[in-house]
Amino acid sequence: MISSADFSNITTLIFDVDGTLTDGTLTFNSGGSVIKSFNIHDMHWIKLALRAGLKVGLLAGRDDFANQQLIRELNLSFAELNAKNKLAGWEKILADQQLTPGECLYMGDDVVDMPVIRRAGIGVAVADAVPEVDEAADWKTSAAGGHGAVCEIIRKVLKEKGLFDNIMERYRR
Repeated sequence: MISSADFSNITTLIFDVDGTLTDGTLTFNSGGSVIKSFNIHDMHWIKLALRAGLKVGLLAGRDDFANQQLIRELNLSFAELNAKNKLAGWEKILADQQLTPGECLYMGDDVVDMPVIRRAGIGVAVADAVPEVDEAADWKTSAAGGHGAVCEIIRKVLKEKGLFDNIMERYRR
């Protein structure tokens, strides 16, 4: 893992869901539906990234109501759900969105994310990622998945790209 990364080419943020946007806990209700908890700070900063002109999307191994609701709630740029093979899902996103790997930051937490983390312009591991992911990543957050890791990396990207002050202006009035 390198201690610094060049964020200047990043136009697109792609996030794993379970273990990255959540703490990895899946709860099933009596009807068999999945219940997940998303961090409100992560959700707000995703909206700020979109407002700043970045594309934001998901690459998730599951397709469930919680993921679909998150996509609708945040009006995400794209999502590739039920991606049992993350690398195939990654390649589909690149083709569909007409992106190059160098334009993309990808954040994940488990070994299924490693092929994408290695190929992304910047690959990010959440603080509580498995050790193998840490070794593959360019950057590691200090916050755990579901506990502000997404907020943390978005703040970093916005600052590194010189977009932070413009986004914060409306809150400083």
